[in-house]
Amino acid sequence: MEAFLVSTGIVALAEMGDKTQLLALILAARFRKPWPIVLGIFVATVINHTIAGAIGAWLTSVVGPDMLRWVLGGSFIAMAAWMLVPDTVDDEETSDAPRFGVFGTTVVAFFLAEMGDKTQIATVMLAAQYQAWIWVVAGTTTGMMLADAPVVWLGDKITKLVPIRVVHVVSAAIFAVLGVVALWPQS
Repeated sequence: MEAFLVSTGIVALAEMGDKTQLLALILAARFRKPWPIVLGIFVATVINHTIAGAIGAWLTSVVGPDMLRWVLGGSFIAMAAWMLVPDTVDDEETSDAPRFGVFGTTVVAFFLAEMGDKTQIATVMLAAQYQAWIWVVAGTTTGMMLADAPVVWLGDKITKLVPIRVVHVVSAAIFAVLGVVALWPQS
């Protein structure tokens, strides 16, 4: 349960102001059909994070515990620094939107936008750390939905409630703490 809750919280925070959240806002403004967009976000996230979770689980089988500790610790600290860099969305990502319909466009755009994204890398790291990739994938998917679905329905009203910079700093601090904890020698 810890893997699920931590994964949900970390990804929900990491997603605030992320390019995929901005993509959700763009798709909502462009198509004004929230259900296919939210369903597309869910499908793309499940596929993407399942792959990332499987990679994280595989990583634990090929890397020794000491090396894994250093990789995870360094990765979490690097993620903390990355959280402080704001994301942008290129207009290109949604240029062919009508071709696949609202749902298909959302799935493709979100899947591609998540490749190498903070939340995908966090999913790999969390799956490696907790060695419970199914719970991590369920948690990271829930975190994505908690952050992105309200944006589809409420648009920029919700993003004005909490300053994105504050969310990024809090997220960076959480990743930094996770990195230090991972690097701390185990007794």
